[in-house]
Amino acid sequence: MSLSFGHPWALALLAIPLLLLTLVWSGKGGRLALPFDGTARADRRSRGLGLSVLLRLAESVSPLLLAVAVVLLAGPQKIGAPSTKRKLTNIQFCVDVSGSMTASFGEGTRYDAAMEAINEFLDFRDGDAFGLTFFGNNVLHWCPLTNDTSAFRCAPPFMDPKRGALPPWFGGTSIGKALNACRDVLASREEGDRMIILISDGFSSDLSGGQDEVIADRLKKSGVTVYGVHVADGNVPGEVLNIASLTGGEMFAAGDPAALDTVFKRIDQMQVAELEKVAGEQLDDFGLWCWIGLIALAVHALLQLFLRATPW
Repeated sequence: MSLSFGHPWALALLAIPLLLLTLVWSGKGGRLALPFDGTARADRRSRGLGLSVLLRLAESVSPLLLAVAVVLLAGPQKIGAPSTKRKLTNIQFCVDVSGSMTASFGEGTRYDAAMEAINEFLDFRDGDAFGLTFFGNNVLHWCPLTNDTSAFRCAPPFMDPKRGALPPWFGGTSIGKALNACRDVLASREEGDRMIILISDGFSSDLSGGQDEVIADRLKKSGVTVYGVHVADGNVPGEVLNIASLTGGEMFAAGDPAALDTVFKRIDQMQVAELEKVAGEQLDDFGLWCWIGLIALAVHALLQLFLRATPW
C-alpha cells in the first residue's frame, strides 16, 4: 500500500516520539537512587524483569499517541477510484433573423417556432455549453458559450424581426458569413466537441461559386460539425446541405412546429453526449490512523489504573 501525505514535511516531527521511545527502552530515564543492599537489589532485579518490560510497554503508549498525532498533522491521503464525467459539447445556435423569418409558421412565425424549439432543446442537453448567434447580412453574437441558459430564454423578444427593432443591415441572409463567425467562437474553446445548429429559411448568395466547400473545409479543420434546420417549404438549398454533409452533420427540413420539435430531438440523438473517464482524486485518509490513535488512547487510560512507573 503506497502512502502519500498532503504535508510531508510534518513527518520530520516523528523524531520526537522516536527519541522518547529510545529513552524508555534504554532505561536512562530519571530515577531516584536508594540505599538498598546490593544482594537484595540483584535479587529484586531478577524477580522484577517481567514487570519492568510490562512497565516499559505501558510507557511506550504515550510516544505512540504522539506519533499518530504527527501522522494526522501530515495529512495522510489516498487516491480515490476513477470516475466518469459527461464530455462537454459546445453548441452554437446560428439563427436567421432576416425578414422572411416573419412568415407564418404554425400559430406564430418561423422565428417564434425556432426560438421555442431551441429553448426545449436546452433541456435535452443539460451539461453542455451553448452560444447564440443571430444573423442577417451581418452577425451578432448575442450570448457567449455558457452553461447558464437563462439568457437564451430571455432572448426572443429582443431579436424578433417582426418587431422592426433590427437595424436595416440585418435584412438579408448571409449564411456563409454567419458560419465563419460561429467557427471563430467555437475554435476558441479548448475543451469539448464543437457543433453549430443552423436555423434558416432561405438561400445565401455567399455560398455560391464553390464557397460552400471552402467554408466546409475550414469548419472541418476546426473540428466543427454543422447541423441545420430549414424552416420553410421546399427543398434545403444544395450549398447548405453540402456544408452539413462535408462536416459530418445533416440538414433537416421542418415544415411545421411539430416537425421542428422532432428534428431537434433527432439532432440530440445523433450527437450523443459522451462520458469520459477521470483519474481518481487525492482524498484524505484519516480513518486508519484515527482508529490506531483511539485504541492507543484507550490502552493508555486502562494502564493508568494499575500500571504506573515510579522513579525507583
